[in-house]
Amino acid sequence: MSPFIAELIGTAVLITLGLSVVANIALEKTKGNNAGLIVVAFGWAIAVFVGVFISAEASGAHLNPAVTIALAVAGKFDWSMVPTYLLAQFLGAFIGSIFTWLAYKDHFDSTQDAASILGVFSTGPAIRKPLQNIVTEAIATFIFMLAIFFIQKGDVKLGSIDALPVALLVLGIGLSMGGPTGYAINPARDLGPRIIHALLPIPNKGSSDWKYALVPVVGPLLGAVLAAILYGFL
Repeated sequence: MSPFIAELIGTAVLITLGLSVVANIALEKTKGNNAGLIVVAFGWAIAVFVGVFISAEASGAHLNPAVTIALAVAGKFDWSMVPTYLLAQFLGAFIGSIFTWLAYKDHFDSTQDAASILGVFSTGPAIRKPLQNIVTEAIATFIFMLAIFFIQKGDVKLGSIDALPVALLVLGIGLSMGGPTGYAINPARDLGPRIIHALLPIPNKGSSDWKYALVPVVGPLLGAVLAAILYGFL
């Protein structure tokens, strides 16, 4: 499997499972309606575990433009490969978003609240203050990326569960820092599904909230690059 295909499939699986756990909680008439943030955090952690497990051997399992760019800044990834990885990640995010919509189509059609529908596809702030929201996303992604550098550095191998440390990392960030902004920590995870939300024929979907769309892109990229710079000094 080529790195491009691995990143595409890994990201598609990540986004399908991640958005679907949110859909299960946010949409009307589902079995998991109103289950809460803890379920979301565990669902995303499993989504990361599966996506990384699928793609790690072939591509290194970036699944996130912030990770790809930070690794390149740190000199651990070839800049010439960055556009290929970013394209695969965004295509995977598009595919995963569509899969979630198809799986939950009846529930999307039954949901009247536009915010709940948008919340399946993209993150949003609990308190809307864009600069503070960027800071929150940057801090969360800084911690995420710094930990990734040290996970990569480790010599301990877990065989078939090598993806577990990253999944636990995402779980911890979700539980501790998911409250203010929904912890995007991944530009493709937010922007890709937001674009699909704008395009899909979902009743009552309302706005795609483009005024907020830069926050979960700028914040994660800023945090990841700062982590790469710090790691270079450590």
